Amino acid sequence: VQLVESGGGSVQTGGSLRLSCTASGSIFSQNLMGWYRQAPGKQDRELVAITRAGDTAYVDSVKGRFTVSRDNAKSTMYLQMSSLKPEDTAVYYCKYVDPSVGDLWGQGTQVTVSS
Repeated sequence: VQLVESGGGSVQTGGSLRLSCTASGSIFSQNLMGWYRQAPGKQDRELVAITRAGDTAYVDSVKGRFTVSRDNAKSTMYLQMSSLKPEDTAVYYCKYVDPSVGDLWGQGTQVTVSS
């Protein structure tokens, strides 16, 4: 399975974007998928949101602003981002956890929020 993110771009503070992560093969609802981001100058990727078997969880900084969802029939996960802030600027990556092979990552998509 390969993952491809899309939907990134540049917006002003308060704007919205919807990211998509599409898998080349089948994905299964019981397997975890998530969005992570790496801010400029930071080495680590921060967990943003995860979803598994219908459950979701978010980092505190995006609660109420971001919504993660997935359409397993389309092998796609989404991240609806609203009320964007400059501190949301980062490269956003999706991850799919396949128990047989481990963590699979996409190539990332840039999100830039200007003040």
